[in-house]
Amino acid sequence: MRRRSPPSLFPASMEKGSPKTQNSRICFLATLSAFFWVLLLYFHFAVLGSNNVVDEGRISDPPPPVEVQPKQAPARDVMLNLPRKVELPKKRAHKKKEATKTAEAFPFMRALRTPDNKSDPCGGRYIYVHDLPSKFNEDMLRDCKKLSLWTNMCKFMSNAGMGPPLENVEGVFSDEGWYATNQFAVDVIFSNRMKQYECLTQDSSIAAAIFVPFYAGFDIARYLWGYNISTRDAASLELVDWLMKRPEWKIMQGRDHFLVAGRITWDFRRLSEEETDWGNKLLFLPAARNMSMLVVESSPWNANDFGIPYPTYFHPEKDSDVFIWQDRMRKLERKWLFSFAGAPRPDNPKSIRGQIIEQCRNSKVGKLLECDFGESKCHSPSSIMQMFQSSLFCLQPQGDSYTRRSAFDSMLAGCIPVFFHPGSAYTQYTWHLPKDYSKYSVFIPEDEIRKKNISIEERLRQISPEQVQQMREAVIGLIPRLIYADPRSKLETLKDAFDVAVQAVIDKVTRLRKNLVEGRTQYDNFIEENSWKYELLEEGQRQVGAHEWDPFFSKPKEGEGRDSGGSSAEAAKNSWKNEQRSQA
Repeated sequence: MRRRSPPSLFPASMEKGSPKTQNSRICFLATLSAFFWVLLLYFHFAVLGSNNVVDEGRISDPPPPVEVQPKQAPARDVMLNLPRKVELPKKRAHKKKEATKTAEAFPFMRALRTPDNKSDPCGGRYIYVHDLPSKFNEDMLRDCKKLSLWTNMCKFMSNAGMGPPLENVEGVFSDEGWYATNQFAVDVIFSNRMKQYECLTQDSSIAAAIFVPFYAGFDIARYLWGYNISTRDAASLELVDWLMKRPEWKIMQGRDHFLVAGRITWDFRRLSEEETDWGNKLLFLPAARNMSMLVVESSPWNANDFGIPYPTYFHPEKDSDVFIWQDRMRKLERKWLFSFAGAPRPDNPKSIRGQIIEQCRNSKVGKLLECDFGESKCHSPSSIMQMFQSSLFCLQPQGDSYTRRSAFDSMLAGCIPVFFHPGSAYTQYTWHLPKDYSKYSVFIPEDEIRKKNISIEERLRQISPEQVQQMREAVIGLIPRLIYADPRSKLETLKDAFDVAVQAVIDKVTRLRKNLVEGRTQYDNFIEENSWKYELLEEGQRQVGAHEWDPFFSKPKEGEGRDSGGSSAEAAKNSWKNEQRSQA
């Protein structure tokens, strides 16, 4: 009997794996796998990705660590990569506060802001005039007979300092506006012109500059001969003592103050306390060193004086007087190639005047008007102006000092000046004359006359007629800024020598104030001995170097004031001798 097999625990279909069972196992495995990948992705994005910032769909590099701020930036700003909210408003407010504090530290800030008022035609142009005791000005005019040892200056103080009118007998002048003006009368002419200035103010806090109406030239003229140094210095010392007690002085310690002296600078630069030394020491006083002094001849080695033109005989009342004169000078026939009015200087071995006079005598196209003691046409304004009006070029060698009034008389006549030393014009009158001197003048170095004895006639003939025409037109165009208008009136649109000088002072003070506020200086490593060089710099230049005119301005030795003609004292004394000669 056969045994039967025991029944299987699993059906046959289980052993072989039915389709239904296999599908369930696959679904289970797929679910498990999906769960694993979900966990992995969750870990990646939720944990690892939390340190990264999403920017335009890309993961950026982790930002650098930052300091913990008291106030946490919102998560929205971080996730959108917005800049942190730094404390800029507070910083700006701090800077503004600091700027306000800085501005308040300078008491001149109100004056510096006046140009911001566009409706005020005087913004940035106001002048405050000190009300000085009369002993510093008007009392001198009342005692005018003592203003000069050889000249009765009283007649020259008439007509607001212009002197007596000149009659136009020979037709050399205009019918009006011409006066016998003394060459040292700028003190009173300038002060009277200031009275007509359109932007005077009684409020010194808005003043662009402060004028001191001290007649410095007249003061020293009274005591140059026969007085001790105590007398010569007295008024200057009293003046600075008075100024330093004023509240206006304390604003800038006098660096916004200016005054005028119608004499050469050497009259105010006594170098010692010796009784025999010349002049007073006004320009060497510590307080005066801060002020700007306008003189008819300045020092090339000092920074506190500035050259302004000598007064001429022409003082127009209105613009039309100037225009008519300019047109007349353009139309004149000039028969002389060159001319010279002056006297030799036999006591000065460096002077080239003797050679110039000799060349004038020997030339058929040169005109000479000799000046000496006694009666001379050289002392007649009519004779001088007539010669200048008849000449293409007018020779202007050094006088007793660097400068001459004759240079301005000749340019007023439309005559092209010929200079032999840069100190005669180019480094002196930088406010009033163009820096490019070749446009209006001819320069022949003294040594070419002194050592080489070149022919002035031949040199001038080398200039083409077209160039001569251009130069003469340039000279005629300069006339308004070289003359002083009638102090009792004012030109309508033209700027005269007074206007140019006042604006230059205002510009100087304004520039200084701005530099003080901004904590900077105008020049790098300023050297006062090179003062003449700084005046020739172009706008924006801050340094000076070697210059072609260095030989003309070599540093003077102790006791010297100029490189030719001896000491400053001798130059000033010779100037007085020339005044005596002209009045003889």
